[in-house]
Formats: sequence, C-alpha cells, structure tokens
Amino acid sequence: MTVSVKQLRDNRRSYLSWAGVITAVAVLYAALWPVFGHNSGLASMVNSFPQAMKDAFHMADYSTATGYFSSTVFGLLVPILMAVFAITAGTQAIAGDEQAGTLDLVLAHPVGRNRLALARLGAVVAAIVGAGGLLLVVILAIRVPAKFAELSAANLAAICLQLTLFGICFAAIAFGIGAYTGRRVITLGAAAYLAVVSYLADSFLPQISILKWTQNVTPFGWYLNGEPLRNGIQWGNCALLLGLAALFAAAGIWQFNRRDLTA
Repeated sequence: MTVSVKQLRDNRRSYLSWAGVITAVAVLYAALWPVFGHNSGLASMVNSFPQAMKDAFHMADYSTATGYFSSTVFGLLVPILMAVFAITAGTQAIAGDEQAGTLDLVLAHPVGRNRLALARLGAVVAAIVGAGGLLLVVILAIRVPAKFAELSAANLAAICLQLTLFGICFAAIAFGIGAYTGRRVITLGAAAYLAVVSYLADSFLPQISILKWTQNVTPFGWYLNGEPLRNGIQWGNCALLLGLAALFAAAGIWQFNRRDLTA
C-alpha cells in the first residue's frame, strides 16, 4: 500500500465529512435562490445596503443568479469552510502525526522523508480535489431544478476550480508550516492567522482607500477577483494560488529533511 493511499484511507471519514459539509452548505444556499431571485423584496433590501458594506462582504446584485451565487454560495461560508478543511488536513499530514508520536513509526519503514512528505501532501491535495469535484457535480445536478440554469456549466466549473486551488493553497501553507516546525499548535495558529489576515485584506482593508491594493496580494482575493462565475477561469490568479502553495510546501519539505525529529 502506498503512503498516499494509506493517508487517504486513515483519514477517509474526516475527508468525506468535510466534503459533505461543504457541498451541503453550498446546496442550501443554492436552493434559496428562487426566494431571493430576480425582483424579490429580499433582493431589493440587500441591494439597498451601503456600497462599502456590500464590498466588504462581497454582496453583488442579488437580483441576478451570478450576483447571488458569487455573494452567498461561493463568496463567504463555502470558502471559509474550505480553508478550515484545508488547514486541518494540511496540519495533520506532518505536524499532527509528529506531535502524536506516530511519525517515527512510519519513518522506521523503508520510506524517505521526501517521499513521505510528498505522498502525504498528495493525499491532502487529492482530498481537496475530491471535495471540489463533489461540489461541482452536485451543483450541476440541481442547476435546472433550482432554477439557476442561466449560470453556464463552464463558469460553475471555473469557480469550483478556483475554490479547489484556494483550498490547496491553504493546505500547502499548513503543510509547509507543519513540516518546518513539527508543532501542531503552532501550525494551526499560524495558518489560521494567515487565513484571517487574508480574508481581512480582501474584504475590510480595501475599504480604506490607501489599502485597496491588499486584495491583490491575498489568496481570498486571488480566488474571487476577476469574477470567475461571470468571466470564467482567471488563469493568472490560479497561477498565484499554486505558486504560493508550492513556495510553502517546498520550504516545509526542505526543513523537514534537515530537522532532528527526535528533538
């Protein structure tokens, strides 16, 4: 059995639960579209909010399916859940097992540190890709019954792809910090701190005119900016998400190979 397969099997319940929760929340919001849609009073009320508030919470025009889904389904709770899932899984891959004392037992087998780290990161990435794929399949399945067929399948696939890359980015951040430090609490704290700062930099800080640039240097901004649900895949933003993921993963694996794991 390969290291990646074992990692997926050992954590299958957690991975499947997170994928199910993320999809269920997205479906819940998607099913409410007929209530908010078109010219409903609720949509008019939301559209009357101050522009700064709408910008901070990514509230687009609720009277259109694109605006509603960009704001609710893919704009707030779903990416936050994806980030939490990714950080949890990325932390557990190295730091969690190392602090629990089980990593030494794994390394006692004929498997090098590079192979172990890459295989476990690969398993986490596969789990996040699976969650993104499940979300896309279910959203496409309810697209006609829930009356948002005006959203093209291609653009729904685009935003699900960028959500998946967003998750991979935060998983790699947590994985890299965990591999670098070997400390679960430090990893969770640091990754969560970066996630919160990233969210604030994309939502509230840009409301200050001199800080508008912050939304261009954050994973939340790279995920949402360019409106993939309206304009399709934003390849530059995808590259930034993958680039940051590769940077953290590489730094973590480099230090993981140098550290004394018995310390």
